[in-house]
Amino acid sequence: MLAAQLALGGGILAVIVVSGATGPADVGLGDAVRVIAGHLIPDAPWMSDGSLTRLQDQAVWQFRLPRALLAGLAGAGLALAGALMQAAVRNPLAEPYVLGVSAGAGLGAVAVITLGSAAVAGLPLSGAAFLGALAATAAVYLLSRQRGVLAPTRMILTGVALGSLLSAVTSYLTLTTEAQNVFSVLFFLLGSVSAATMGQLVVPAVALAAVTLYALTRARSLNALLAGDESATALGVPVHRLRAQLVVAASLLTGAVVAVSGGIGFVGLIVPHAARILVGADHRRMLPVTVLAGALFLMTADLLARTVAAPTEIPLGIVTAVVGAPCFLWLIRRGRAARAGMLR
Repeated sequence: MLAAQLALGGGILAVIVVSGATGPADVGLGDAVRVIAGHLIPDAPWMSDGSLTRLQDQAVWQFRLPRALLAGLAGAGLALAGALMQAAVRNPLAEPYVLGVSAGAGLGAVAVITLGSAAVAGLPLSGAAFLGALAATAAVYLLSRQRGVLAPTRMILTGVALGSLLSAVTSYLTLTTEAQNVFSVLFFLLGSVSAATMGQLVVPAVALAAVTLYALTRARSLNALLAGDESATALGVPVHRLRAQLVVAASLLTGAVVAVSGGIGFVGLIVPHAARILVGADHRRMLPVTVLAGALFLMTADLLARTVAAPTEIPLGIVTAVVGAPCFLWLIRRGRAARAGMLR
């Protein structure tokens, strides 16, 4: 497991450097490293000796680094949320958006784009998206409770139905808005971190740290939950309370990510399974690898999104599906998926 974590961590650092050096402004790999290090090391001499231009500094620190870091946070958050959701409902097809969280966030954001912030009490786009995600989560939580207990199948069915309803409203707003708003709507719904700033990193970083800490402290209980509700209860796990906590934690994390990066699909579905194939189904090993792999996957996807068809930028959701699906199918074909407990 340590080797996998070190490899993923090294890959993340490498992608950050390559991202910092990639773009229309001429910045070499060494220059990107010096700019990043210069902002982290007080009074670094190379920041004031004229070897780096102001344009290079701004390109790396203000534009390229924030989007790489936001892509990493978004990928890690969606992957972790997917792992928790799959454990909560005991369904390998579960992913962060199965409860309609993304549809709720999309409706909130699209309402701001098409109707203006006054339609959502003056909230900015990210705030409206997060509020929409919270509303969708609360609705699914209330509607799927049966005799005070969250039923996994009922949650999935409620989430699918609610997601379809919210998506229909979003489509209506998109079709009836002015033509210049449609591009912004599509870019949000398909996901993008092109407008990332350092300030936008705070909320998803805090949410990711909190949910990761919670998940790691519940790793043994998550392992017991895989054996079924009855077996987990016999081992002393409060199944119904744990499931409710997992759903809330995954939904809040998803909402925090979607609010700043849009509806990036596929990450929360494939990355947890890939982590299980690599290190097994034990959540004590799988969760850290899932977080790191999710970050590396989406950071790489973002790098491809802004370079493959440059100067045109491809929405992240398209890249994650086109790149992720073949890789995932290749992993399954290698035969390790069944041994990891993914295929039965």
